[in-house]
Amino acid sequence: MADILPRLWYPLSAAAATTGIVLLLRDFMHGERCPSKATMEGKTVIITGANNGIGKETAKELSKRGGRVIMACRNMDKCQGARDQLVQESGNQNVHCQQVDLASFESVRKFASRINKSEAKVDVLINNAGVMRCPHWKTADGNEWQFQVNYLSHFLLTNLILDKLKAAKQGRIINTSSIAHSQGQINFEDINSTVKYEDTDAYMQSKLALVLFTLELSKRLEGTGVTANTVYPGVTKTNIGQHKLSKMESAVTKPFMWFALRDPARAAQTGVYLSVAPEVADKTGKYWKDTVAITPAAQGRDEDIAKKLWDLSLKMTGLSEDVSSKDQSKEEKASS
Repeated sequence: MADILPRLWYPLSAAAATTGIVLLLRDFMHGERCPSKATMEGKTVIITGANNGIGKETAKELSKRGGRVIMACRNMDKCQGARDQLVQESGNQNVHCQQVDLASFESVRKFASRINKSEAKVDVLINNAGVMRCPHWKTADGNEWQFQVNYLSHFLLTNLILDKLKAAKQGRIINTSSIAHSQGQINFEDINSTVKYEDTDAYMQSKLALVLFTLELSKRLEGTGVTANTVYPGVTKTNIGQHKLSKMESAVTKPFMWFALRDPARAAQTGVYLSVAPEVADKTGKYWKDTVAITPAAQGRDEDIAKKLWDLSLKMTGLSEDVSSKDQSKEEKASS
């Protein structure tokens, strides 16, 4: 026995060292944690798609910091279950479920109308909900599913509650995009992929649209005290890829996924940072990864395309150029 122990010491030590290195690399790849300890006391935040994944983890963190959190979700049963869990874990009862279906402009307008009537202000709007590479579905409004759910409905929602964001001391809008924007193009000739549908192209277009939306919106909000930023949370282990990842693929890639894919809690950190940190209060029109502003792809910096997309989005959502209080009242009457 005494002879065996020295022989095992070296391989065991090597295995332990290797494991430690792998874990450190994995932790590094999973991104920075929010460095700010600021609270959300007295602040109201709306998060779309907050019942699972990154949205749920963001809601959890902001509720732990004392915020009033409105979970904007399609499925109320799932939302209520997530809400009960968040309340239990955070000790914050000020967490609420609100129904909104991003595949329906009517639903978005009704949700916005409720917010405009019930809330004195909205400090943070996190446009988080999204779908990826789904079949060629059309929404109730006749739009390609990914383009409306990921982008158009968030464009509409943001514009409809802008007055509430302006009413906050320092309103913040956070749009969740993806590295996929770097391969995307806005196909103005076939925006709804009617002629040709490729699920990946449609997804990349929707995520590029969010980056361009942030660019144009930040310019339009200059002087209002409201900021608009885009977040790339990293490749994360969520159910957003449910339409493409088969059980076989999952089994084959599981070791790689464990190493490379971020946990939703870590992926949420940059969004949390942009929601709470005082030092980013004046930062706007930027693209963020791991709590650092980086440069988006060239097509995400094209101001002419951003303006053209804005104008098209107004038409597709039925908004006027200036979404003023007067225009908003019309929207509220139409949806009531």
